[in-house]
Amino acid sequence: MYNFKFEKLWKLLLVVIALLWMTPLIYMLSMSFRTAENAFEPVLFLPPVTLDNYTTVFNDVALEYNFLSSGVITLSTVIIVVLSATMATFGLTRKEIKHKKLIYNMLMLTLMVPISALVIPLTQINTRFGWINHYFGLIFPYAALGIPFAIVILKGFMDSFPKDLEEAAIIDGCGYWRLCFNIVMPILRPGIIVVAIWQFLTSWNEFFLSLVTMTETTMKTLTLVPMQYTGFTFSKPGALFAILVIITIPMIVFYIIVQRHFVAGLMSGSVKG
Repeated sequence: MYNFKFEKLWKLLLVVIALLWMTPLIYMLSMSFRTAENAFEPVLFLPPVTLDNYTTVFNDVALEYNFLSSGVITLSTVIIVVLSATMATFGLTRKEIKHKKLIYNMLMLTLMVPISALVIPLTQINTRFGWINHYFGLIFPYAALGIPFAIVILKGFMDSFPKDLEEAAIIDGCGYWRLCFNIVMPILRPGIIVVAIWQFLTSWNEFFLSLVTMTETTMKTLTLVPMQYTGFTFSKPGALFAILVIITIPMIVFYIIVQRHFVAGLMSGSVKG
């Protein structure tokens, strides 16, 4: 009986904490349904409710192009990072590569450099290659910055698995490419899920580099759209929060779908690592 009451109290406490953490999201959603006159009233729910802000956003902004840009860039980056990091991890852990510790340590050093410090050189590179207002101008930098972190995660999984299974596959005539895709990638599945989720959220939310790379309206990613509703006048606060809600919904849906795999992957890495 005591354990039952304690469990109920614990669940109630978690619900209260979750509601506190969700208060900014609830307030953002509430403001997206308000008129400009009462947009900044310090209450969570305030009538009257209006859909004019969402109508304004869909009329003013080419959201279909912005969604396409964010989707193409994010998905392409995730695929490149997962494939490249998996093969790199396989090489660094299973192959005798000269100076591989040095290579690994140099990759680790890149984790200390924020993307904001690389905006100027990356912009110069994109300008030289003609990648301003081009998907490649964001896909390749995002992938290059995401691969080192992915290698760190996957290497922890790879080091914990014995080599017997791989050696048996090689004896049976399995080549290195087939070994990587048919043996190694299924073994690294929990880590790959963690990497894919992390890279998806990182690429979807990135702002600084996309700000200077995508200047055309139809090429801008979703994170840049709210900028057109900010400024000195700030005459459409409801529209600003409406577009913020639209941007947030895909991330929330994505995380709800994959949260079990994400937690399972983290737990698997912590137990085996």
